[in-house]
Amino acid sequence: MRFVRLAVALLAVLASTSALAKMVAQPVSWTLGGTTFKSLLVYDDATQAKRPGLVMVPNWTGVNDIAIAKAKRIAGKDYVILLTDMYGESVRPKNDAEAKAAVAPLYQDRNLMRARIDKAFDQLKAEAAHAPIDLSRLAAIGFCFGGAVVLDLARSGADAKAVVAFHGDLSTDDPSLASRIKARVLAINGSDDAFTMPDVPKFTEQMKQSPADWQFVEIGHVVHCFTETEATGKTGNCRYDEKAAARSYRMMRDWLAESFGSEMKQ
Repeated sequence: MRFVRLAVALLAVLASTSALAKMVAQPVSWTLGGTTFKSLLVYDDATQAKRPGLVMVPNWTGVNDIAIAKAKRIAGKDYVILLTDMYGESVRPKNDAEAKAAVAPLYQDRNLMRARIDKAFDQLKAEAAHAPIDLSRLAAIGFCFGGAVVLDLARSGADAKAVVAFHGDLSTDDPSLASRIKARVLAINGSDDAFTMPDVPKFTEQMKQSPADWQFVEIGHVVHCFTETEATGKTGNCRYDEKAAARSYRMMRDWLAESFGSEMKQ
C-alpha cells in the first residue's frame, strides 16, 4: 500500500513538472535610433540545456500570432529563437498594403535595415545571460522580406555561423558587401517565383565573389511564400506548398547542423 501511495505521489510530481514545461514566448525589447522594438524570445523551457540561438525575421507582416506559431514549431526543443521586430513597436501591419508601407523605408535604406538586424543579432547574444543559448552556435533565418534581412545580416559581416533565407528577396544595394560575408549562406527559392528569380543571376555571381560557403536551392514548380501556411490561394505568385515547405525545413536543419558542427544533435 505504501508503494502505491509513493507511486501516485511520484506521478503527481512528474505531471506537475510536465505541466510547467512549455513553449514560452518572452517579450524582449530594445531601442535603436529613437525607435523601440518589441520582439519575442521563443523556446521550450522543459530543459535548460544550452542550444543554438537563431534570429528569425518573419515575412513583411511582421511579429504576429502566425509568426509566433511558426517560431514555436521551428524552435521545438532544438533552438532558442529571437522572433525579431524590424519595424518598431507602433507598426503592426494588418494587411498587404500596410505591410508594403512598413518595408518600404527599409528597402529604400539598406543601411538602416542592416543596422536593425545587426542590433537584433547583438540582442540574441545578450539573451544568453538568462536563456539557454549556446553562444558558439548562432545563426539567422528569414522568410520573404525576412530572407532579405538575414542575407543583409550576412553581408554586414556578422559572426553568425549560418543564415538561411526562405523565398527571400535576393537583391542588394551594394554587391561588394558579399566580400564581407562570414556566415554559411543557404538561400531556398521557388523556380516559378516571379518576384525573386530575376535576381538569381546577380545573387549567385555575387556569392561566387564572396569567401563564404554558400548554396542556392531552386525548388521546381514552386512560387513565392511556399512556407507561409496562410498563403492559401490556388493561383498567383504567393502560395503555400506543404511539400516544398517540409523539404526546405529539412534542408535548413541539415545546413544548421553542419554549420554548428558535430555538437548539433540530429
